[in-house]
Amino acid sequence: MSAKSPITTHILDLGAGRPAAGVAVTLNQVLGGQATRIAEGTTDDDGRLMNWFDTALDAGHYRLTFTTGTWYQERGLDTFFPEVSLDFHVSDTDAHYHVPLLLNQWGYSTYRGS
Repeated sequence: MSAKSPITTHILDLGAGRPAAGVAVTLNQVLGGQATRIAEGTTDDDGRLMNWFDTALDAGHYRLTFTTGTWYQERGLDTFFPEVSLDFHVSDTDAHYHVPLLLNQWGYSTYRGS
C-alpha cells in the first residue's frame, strides 16, 4: 500500500518531547452502538500511521483507540489513561481525516489535523 489512508494519525509524546513510536492503534466504525474493526496497526518511528488501510469509508461514526497503557508499561512508566479512544464523525467520504494525539502520562489532547 503506498497511498495515504483516508484516516491517518500521528502521536507525539509530550512528556518525552518526541514521536510515540510503537503504539498499537485500532480503527472501528460504530453503527447502532456496535463497533466493527476497520484497521489496526502500530505507529512507525515518527509516531505515524499513514497508509495502514485502503478501505473506502462510509459517512458515519468512527473510533480510534490507542493502547497507551501497554506502551507506557513497556517503558517502565505509569499512566493514568491505559487506553485513549477518540470518537469522530466522517461526513465527506472523499476527504482525508487526520486525527493527531498529543500524549503524556497524565493527559492527552487531540484535534482534526490536515
